[in-house]
Amino acid sequence: MVITRFAPSPTGDLHIGSARTALFCWLWAKNQQGKFILRIEDTDRERSTEQAVNVILEGMAWLGLTWDEGPIYQTHRFDRYKQVAKDLLESGHAYKCYCTKERLEVLRDQQIAAKEKPRYDGYCLKFPHPPHDNLPYVIRFKTPQTGSVAFDDLVKGHIEIQNTELDDLILVRSDGTPTYNFTVVVDDWEMGITHVLRGDDHINNTPRQIHILKALGAKVPLYGHMPMLLGPDGKKLSKRDGAASVLDYRLQGILPDALLNYLVRLGWSHGDTEIFNIDEMIQYFNVNAINSSPSAINPEKLLWLNQHYLKTKPEKEVAAELAWHLERMGLDVKKGPALEQIVIAQRERCKTLLEMAQKSQFLFVDEVVFDEPSVNKNFTQETFPVLLSIIEKLRTVSSWQPEPINEAIKSVVTELGIKLGVIAQPIRIAVTGGTVSPPIDLTLFLLGKEKSLQRLEGALTLKNELFPEG
Repeated sequence: MVITRFAPSPTGDLHIGSARTALFCWLWAKNQQGKFILRIEDTDRERSTEQAVNVILEGMAWLGLTWDEGPIYQTHRFDRYKQVAKDLLESGHAYKCYCTKERLEVLRDQQIAAKEKPRYDGYCLKFPHPPHDNLPYVIRFKTPQTGSVAFDDLVKGHIEIQNTELDDLILVRSDGTPTYNFTVVVDDWEMGITHVLRGDDHINNTPRQIHILKALGAKVPLYGHMPMLLGPDGKKLSKRDGAASVLDYRLQGILPDALLNYLVRLGWSHGDTEIFNIDEMIQYFNVNAINSSPSAINPEKLLWLNQHYLKTKPEKEVAAELAWHLERMGLDVKKGPALEQIVIAQRERCKTLLEMAQKSQFLFVDEVVFDEPSVNKNFTQETFPVLLSIIEKLRTVSSWQPEPINEAIKSVVTELGIKLGVIAQPIRIAVTGGTVSPPIDLTLFLLGKEKSLQRLEGALTLKNELFPEG
């Protein structure tokens, strides 16, 4: 059975590159009817925080990347790492190193001066009489000194590293805490991980981890190292370009479906297809189709995808995300129309949920704030008698639906012999405060008859402010 894992370190936000890694691991497990494990690699006690863990869990949940097992915390497994380290010592695959920090610094300086690659010289491995065990020591892995380690990377192809290039890495620090490369190996081994998909910044760790796995008699998983994401300019991704938290995309009004679709195309393709729903991603995804060249993010494409999903997703699902944004703005969604109706009215006009929420907040407030320049531009002395006629006509509308509302307004326009454009904007300003909204009949329908008439009547008071002498 295929078993993949996503193993973030809770030292910061869940960034877009990490989210892509999680998605690819999740998709491959689903495609193969396997298991997806969430593992929290929190051994860096100084930098790991509970807040960061919560951000990871919240981001994963928002994206819908549910895990079959976990979250498993490495800090809960220290006893197991301690036992495995002891086993490696007893089998001769690891040894205690008593070298002081000062000795290691001198060694490094000498190697750099000699233009050699800095690496541990195995001094304690050759030490004839080990010091007493009450002295501080680290546990190092005994790396083979001859031959090489090779593996067929799922993304980058065949990779082979000479063992002379590798160091005797530290497995356990002097304070007894295990290191990253050690805990990862033990966890991957005992969790039965079959496929390790991760960023290519980890590629130098892979030969070392393979050596430890072999020393434990464990089966070596298949590795796939994905190129890092680049910014729109082709350079290293910065926070400004999108390296911030995945949850920042939610704040910007991006739908999770849109972000997943966007992420899956950053380094993977299926023909020329651009739009994939979750089921299609699972059906078509293959680790062997992951691109070996870096992908650059494209904010405009994300907005295009987001608008596509705003238009095509069931209104109820979009409405649930819209409610989250409206509530963040301090609005009571129970005081307005059905959110599904708002989605239908606004989705052709908005690229993000945040934009939709901002353009719809007039539906949930008790009073609108008039945009002064819009009022000055669109209200004349002739506006007010027309507005009064509109109010009187709308009072007679028994079925408060867009079509009867539209007919009522048109009848007044016809009776008075004016153009609809003369009164359309004043009506819109009266009920929304500004000049941007869905069509007038739809806007009044969403607002409701009582609130629409109240706001139209309230706009009549503008006459005294604008024309005090007339």
